[in-house]
Amino acid sequence: MDPQAKLIFTASLILGTTITVSSNHWIMAWAGLEINTLAILPLISKSHHPRAIEAATKYFLVQATASTLILFSSMTNAWQTGQWDIAQLTSPTSCLILTAAIAMKLGLAPFHFWFPEVLQGTSLITGLLLSTAMKFPPITLLFMTSQSLNPTLLAVLAILSTALGGWMGLNQTQTRKILAFSSISHLGWMAIITIYSPKLALLNFYLYALVTSAVFLILNSINTLKLTTLMTSWTKTPALSAALMLTLLSLAGLPPLTGFLPKWLIIQELTKQEMAPAATIIALLSLLSLFFYLRLAYCATITLPPHTTNHMKQWHTNKPTNISIAILAVLSTTLLPISPMILTIV
Repeated sequence: MDPQAKLIFTASLILGTTITVSSNHWIMAWAGLEINTLAILPLISKSHHPRAIEAATKYFLVQATASTLILFSSMTNAWQTGQWDIAQLTSPTSCLILTAAIAMKLGLAPFHFWFPEVLQGTSLITGLLLSTAMKFPPITLLFMTSQSLNPTLLAVLAILSTALGGWMGLNQTQTRKILAFSSISHLGWMAIITIYSPKLALLNFYLYALVTSAVFLILNSINTLKLTTLMTSWTKTPALSAALMLTLLSLAGLPPLTGFLPKWLIIQELTKQEMAPAATIIALLSLLSLFFYLRLAYCATITLPPHTTNHMKQWHTNKPTNISIAILAVLSTTLLPISPMILTIV
């Protein structure tokens, strides 16, 4: 892609995100979401492969539908209350429509079917953008309207997302699809705590973005799209494979790594809110995700393929290792000891 075009699309992504995050009016928030959608489409389809074009088409249709529902929800609320302020969402019908629209934007179950297919059709760097930066504006809208939404409905969507994200990721062999279902599962943790502690949900999103960025960049550096390719990475990049194992275990939420912090705090907050059954269910369902994280880590560090693979082995990395990968990998695994300081900042 032409560097000038890439610069324009990246600037549009930043502009759209900034407009949505900083707006108090529904029309401005909707306009920011539309700018974001139109800016990411060329990045998804830049390879001109039929799979990439299909992914861009699916992404456009889903996001356009969700944006339409957000606009319809805000218009219904303005019609009944006379308010266009995002924080003044009081109509029950508008709240229900908005919950469905944001769930569709984010990829929460049962509106999650588009996300793994879109991620599978893109490059790893664009997949990283879809999993982190593109989730930020809808999550911001969810935070700003959290006090108006139905807590029972959000809890059901969250538990369903954690269950399906773990369950459907079990039999995947493509790393991008595994990370897509991982994202769906983590969104469940964010959704269930949003109403009770928005700051905690925001902390969860920041730490998820940090750890998943490290995973995507390491996979992009070793040029790995399938488990069979991942099995041969130990011979050519042992340091990156070890870092990948630790970041995957952090993404799974194992102590004493960084990813344990948000899960620990969310379970503690849910228990304080007398939602111990929901906390127990969501903690048990995260064991499904733990299984495929462990399988990825096992493939990355321990095993070699037991049979002849059909792809050419790459004994040297094609891309130079970036210093940002090392920084992200360290942060993804060592932030738990300074968690009190992180909590005071958030």
